[in-house]
Amino acid sequence: MSVNPTLIFLPLLATVALTFVAFVRMIVARAPVMKAKGLDYYRAQIGDPEPESARAAVRHWDNLLQFPTLFYVACISAFVLAVVGKWTLIFAWGFVAARVVQSLIHMTYNNPLHRGSAFMFSVAFTLALWINIAVSIFARV
Repeated sequence: MSVNPTLIFLPLLATVALTFVAFVRMIVARAPVMKAKGLDYYRAQIGDPEPESARAAVRHWDNLLQFPTLFYVACISAFVLAVVGKWTLIFAWGFVAARVVQSLIHMTYNNPLHRGSAFMFSVAFTLALWINIAVSIFARV
């Protein structure tokens, strides 16, 4: 059974959506700080540090702009190389699921062990995705 290669963009879009949710969460977390300390607070980041809730939201946003870039490149590479298969999609959706779990943990009770475990699952799914792509490439050589 053939897999529609454009399906690889669904987990990619889900990750993009998660990133925008994190962006909105960051704005919501920072709004009370800006109201209490004034707009100049963020101009030079002077004074007391941000409250933990705002810092966690900012770190979460930053995290979604770091490691997932390898995931984005893998998805686009799989599509361009026409190697999107069942396992490619399974690994891609596994990454998304792990990132959603990590996000929920990070933005709620923020247990580092639980959050780190979810992160390691996302790394494992990304590694599996890249191995899957590499095997497909080497099979053509």
